[in-house]
Amino acid sequence: MNKPILVGLTGGIGSGKTTVSRMFKSLGVPVYYADDRGKWLMVSDQQLKSQIIEAFGKESYDSEAGLNRAYLAQRVFSNDEELLRLNELVHPAVGRDFEVWVQQYADKSYLIKEAALIFEGGSYKHLDKIITVSATKDERVHRVLLRDLQRSREQVLAIMEKQLSENERKRRSDYIIDNNGKKLVIPQVLKIDEELRGL
Repeated sequence: MNKPILVGLTGGIGSGKTTVSRMFKSLGVPVYYADDRGKWLMVSDQQLKSQIIEAFGKESYDSEAGLNRAYLAQRVFSNDEELLRLNELVHPAVGRDFEVWVQQYADKSYLIKEAALIFEGGSYKHLDKIITVSATKDERVHRVLLRDLQRSREQVLAIMEKQLSENERKRRSDYIIDNNGKKLVIPQVLKIDEELRGL
């Protein structure tokens, strides 16, 4: 039996990748939201939880066994080594979870893994195709500031700085969806969907 083609869907912060993933979902394509699953696994996966406590201390979780996001963010955001350390724990857990998820959809022609850090986290190595959702820096900053009222322009730019450059992301992708607001996105999604179903 043919196994589904595994497709990564990525894009920098504010590119609109979640909106695009919903379009694929409406076409009946199962979508795995890696970033959301990562947050869930940090609370639900006992092995990962133990590793985080060992690496970052008991303060990583509050008394209700919930993740102490403020504490962890403070530890890792301005410290690249600590961020790398956290990612080296979370990414393999997400990878294992994704493999289990894929098995539920063996009858589909392709599946999508939506993740911000597909290249940075190394998961692109286990995927067959990559789609990048692209938008200009100004457009992305504008969208994030409208969406995340708690973030400042400086914080958004700092996040962008940590992500792969737009040009590098595009260079390493099989498909690029232009989401600058000048081209209609749905026809671009339909064209990619048709191509992937035909592979």
